[in-house]
Amino acid sequence: MSLDFSVLARFEHALLLGLLTTLELTAVCILLGCSLGFFVGLARTSRSTTLRFISSIYVEFFRGTPVLIQLFWIFFCLPLILGVELSNFMSGVIALTLYMGAITSETFRASLKSIGPEQFDACVALGLPRRVQVTSVILPQAVLRAIPTLLSNCVSLFKESALVSAVGMADLMFVGQNISNNTARPVEVLTVVALIYFVIAFPLTRAVTLVEGRILEKLAI
Repeated sequence: MSLDFSVLARFEHALLLGLLTTLELTAVCILLGCSLGFFVGLARTSRSTTLRFISSIYVEFFRGTPVLIQLFWIFFCLPLILGVELSNFMSGVIALTLYMGAITSETFRASLKSIGPEQFDACVALGLPRRVQVTSVILPQAVLRAIPTLLSNCVSLFKESALVSAVGMADLMFVGQNISNNTARPVEVLTVVALIYFVIAFPLTRAVTLVEGRILEKLAI
């Protein structure tokens, strides 16, 4: 079988649009998922048994079930329950945000536990409201400690985003599949799509190692 990658020259614009959609989806889900994960992490370290129980159920469910099943359930079942229409983009955002929230909550929970009790005691001694404690004292320290793992989570989410092609969202993977079907050149097309994912993900994984070393040095751990 002879390979002919020149066939892809006609589809550069389509691949670029698919990549932009993938990056947009990933960016939105990272922002929403990390925010959700922080508050779930707080709930998991709360003194309230109810909060810990509810947040634990959420985390274990979304970490313990395939993301593809979660995506299908939200896309096909949630509209029937709520009686509303959900676009494939919105379904993808909801599914990946909930997944990202679950995995990052564990990251934040670990970073919150690494914050010394004297920090919390100081907040109480100064009479800081709970909101100020969270936003000005706890959040900055938790984020700093969590950055390396959060970056790894972001890379994982970028790769998991390819699953949204299963519900017809025109991301990079969906566009690649369509081009592959239309040209009957699956080897060339899917190889290039895989390389695009790799070119974006690999530098980020290297950056994680670099950032982790810098942060550990900064924290003198």
